[in-house]
Amino acid sequence: MTRVLAAGAAIVDDDGRVLLVQRGHDPEKGHWSVPGGHVEDGESFAEAARREVWEETGLHVDIGDELWTVEVPYGEYGLFEIHDFAAVVVGGTLRAGDDADDVRWVDDAELDALPLTKGLATCLRRAGVMG
Repeated sequence: MTRVLAAGAAIVDDDGRVLLVQRGHDPEKGHWSVPGGHVEDGESFAEAARREVWEETGLHVDIGDELWTVEVPYGEYGLFEIHDFAAVVVGGTLRAGDDADDVRWVDDAELDALPLTKGLATCLRRAGVMG
């Protein structure tokens, strides 16, 4: 099985909302997740998370501590090893870009009403990012 390295960022605003993107491509097209994607050759996980946030949301972030790592099998796509970090917005203008169909701030009550990527709500809550 192919192992795909990926990284993302959990970004929380002053109102306690987390920034989510609606995936524009498979796997899990249409589902909501923290911004993130593939690690490119020569990138660290943190560098990939920073780049992916910019590409998907138009925001510049400072990357903090790694919050969690998960392995998620996605059938024909292989096994994704995803490293997600805490991040803080330091600039930019929020917009859906790259492979994101939409982007928005979500509070804890809205979290369970959205179709989320596998295991995301559990990771956010276990890491203390939400609720």
